[in-house]
Amino acid sequence: MARSRFAVMSLTEAAAERARTLIAQADHPIVGLRVGVKNGGCAGMSYTLEFAEDVNPLDEVVEDKGVKILVDGKALMFLLGTVLDYETTKLSSTFTFKNPNQISACGCGESVSITPANLESAEQLPA
Repeated sequence: MARSRFAVMSLTEAAAERARTLIAQADHPIVGLRVGVKNGGCAGMSYTLEFAEDVNPLDEVVEDKGVKILVDGKALMFLLGTVLDYETTKLSSTFTFKNPNQISACGCGESVSITPANLESAEQLPA
């Protein structure tokens, strides 16, 4: 059950389709995708994305387009309003984060600088 009245995160159809495929092909039971941030990299933080085998007590649970997203409670204010996408180019295919709280990124694209969400503007987000 989601605890928030804000749209914490959402997925594009491409991200949802890829996530459903990966979850279905997993070799063990997966409840969804766990999303978070960690300290590190030249810009200060990087996004994390992994299979979740269970729901942690502090996870914010979001269900969108048939996919359960578990947002790490420590990352919640950094990811508020983020859209998870899946992009394919001639050279790569990857999940990408469209985060309104991201203020910069390093040149290699692996590290970002993120500020906590402003709750006043977050109230404007669709639920």
